[in-house]
Amino acid sequence: MSRTAPTIFALSSGRPPAAIAVVRISGPQAAAALKALIGRVPEPRNAALARVREPAGGELIDEALALWFPAPQSETGEDVAELQLHGGQAVIAGVLDALGKIEGCRLAEPGEFTRRAFENGKLDLTEVEGLADLIAAETQAQRRQAFRQLKGLIGDRAEDWRRRLIEALALVEARIDFSDEADIPEELIAPALAIARELHDEIKAVLASGRRGERLREGLVVAIAGPPNAGKSTLLNRLAQREVAIVSPFAGTTRDVIEVHLDLDGYPVTLLDTAGIRDSDDPVEQEGVRRAQERASTADLMLWVIDASASGSALNVARKNFGASQIWLLRNKIDLVDKLCTRTESQSREAVNQSFNISATKGVGVDALVAALMAFASAFFTTTESTVITRARHRQALEETTVALERALHVAGRREELIAEELRAATIILGRLTGRIDVEDILDVIFRDFCIGK
Repeated sequence: MSRTAPTIFALSSGRPPAAIAVVRISGPQAAAALKALIGRVPEPRNAALARVREPAGGELIDEALALWFPAPQSETGEDVAELQLHGGQAVIAGVLDALGKIEGCRLAEPGEFTRRAFENGKLDLTEVEGLADLIAAETQAQRRQAFRQLKGLIGDRAEDWRRRLIEALALVEARIDFSDEADIPEELIAPALAIARELHDEIKAVLASGRRGERLREGLVVAIAGPPNAGKSTLLNRLAQREVAIVSPFAGTTRDVIEVHLDLDGYPVTLLDTAGIRDSDDPVEQEGVRRAQERASTADLMLWVIDASASGSALNVARKNFGASQIWLLRNKIDLVDKLCTRTESQSREAVNQSFNISATKGVGVDALVAALMAFASAFFTTTESTVITRARHRQALEETTVALERALHVAGRREELIAEELRAATIILGRLTGRIDVEDILDVIFRDFCIGK
């Protein structure tokens, strides 16, 4: 960063009041800011007890710990100072106000500390995304994946692929530029193409692992669907363990899709409560049914809920209207029937993967259903420990890389300049993945979701 760049500051800890509040300062005026507030700059990476004063009048604001991290050995690569204050709102406001009056200092924008770390080479783009995912992680599985990403899960692989591509490109370029030189081997194209073919196969194998990493970030989607008054909303409330959806004896109460995010044994699951599937003259209910069909059809698992006394014909709607790969049959309200109708079992074996007898109101059978959902989520995400791709951006970049490599292999035996051009394109694409080159157009998109102070 330029020495003329503004010095930024922000509260980097949680919302006050709290026991401790951490205020971070980064930039060329960080040392001057510390001197203005506490009168000195502490020894690097050693916590020092200091009195924080208002620079203009010298009024005591707080007694705090001060830390100093000189560039480039800091999180952002710039001079960084940190004040660990008492976490009261008045204390924080006083310190931030004092910093704002120091020349060259301003409040940081969302994600600006992390962006400076990226611009100073402390993080690549995939590590930045991993940090964002770590902050947003709601389950243990998401946390583990985000931490692996932060530590270079895909970035290190991409840089290794890019390095090998550059080696292959150098061989082709040498053949083109120095073909008349006596010390340049005659056959350089074959080893270059061998590298390209090897990389193509490696990246294809990564792409073939499915979208489990992306799904882990977003959560497994489980849709609760079925005819009206089957008890779908009651089941949603039971699984969420709180009153999320309105429960009514009148058909058509649920008009829109209701989403609830759950942590099932460390795995993220999004439950969708959908409108009852039936023919209706009400345009609002028709729209609710359309949305229900749209969302349930793209779910990873559909729980088809019917009244325990209903006939198997209700399942024909599931077969006809939904494309979910997994359909579980839930016979609800078993507490209200003397004898379960068994005809659905034989009529639905091809339509459903599992079936359960439950009472959403009484909780009967719900524990078994939850256990089955946990097992399903665990099996669904089993392969994510080795998954490299966690975002659509990663997948798109790798797909474009393989296409460029395929073109390079396809033109083998023709003009060497064409091979070089395709290898160069693949190298540039991988550079964009980690943010080494030409990524200005996506930086704002990546950093906009960060909080201020990070």
